[in-house]
Amino acid sequence: MSHFCVNCGATLVPRVIDGRELEACPNDSFVLWRDPKVATAVVVEVEGGIVLGRRSIEPGYGLWCLPGGFVNDDEDPADAATRECLEEINAQVELTGLLGVYHIPKTGAPSMVGISYRGRLADGARLAAGAEMLEVRVFQLDSLPPLAFPSHERVLAEYLRSPARAEAGELRSGVATARHVSPPSRSRAQSRPPRRR
Repeated sequence: MSHFCVNCGATLVPRVIDGRELEACPNDSFVLWRDPKVATAVVVEVEGGIVLGRRSIEPGYGLWCLPGGFVNDDEDPADAATRECLEEINAQVELTGLLGVYHIPKTGAPSMVGISYRGRLADGARLAAGAEMLEVRVFQLDSLPPLAFPSHERVLAEYLRSPARAEAGELRSGVATARHVSPPSRSRAQSRPPRRR
């Protein structure tokens, strides 16, 4: 598929920049940077188990997944995570920790940067399937169903070996006091000139 310069309309041509072949304008400085999408996933802990939803849309129709989704361009990732929980499991969720940040490679679409969190239901919140779910359920960790996405399998693997999970066990037994994490601060650090898209 051909792409075109946003400045002059010329067909972009291959150009090697910083050791990578990218599409660039032959007439000016426009470069089509292929940036990854950013997505979130939340391991919502409930009564010793975790919340999963069974998808009502593709990809993965009928399969189970963690609540989560894409971050909007004007949105803090932590805010996106709680918004996606509200949309998918119809419940307000409080984030209690960051599980990890990782790369999700794709072949037919832009790659993604995944940001995963631990969370818990806010006081009084009840689970119900949102528009993108057929149903939502709490699963015990020793009886999880097959998941729709390899990236969610990775999140759960990291969750199961996370030291924070041991802390969660203490929280349930009343040994420790829960901490609410605030969203990360926004940094304006730049490692290269701003990109024109």
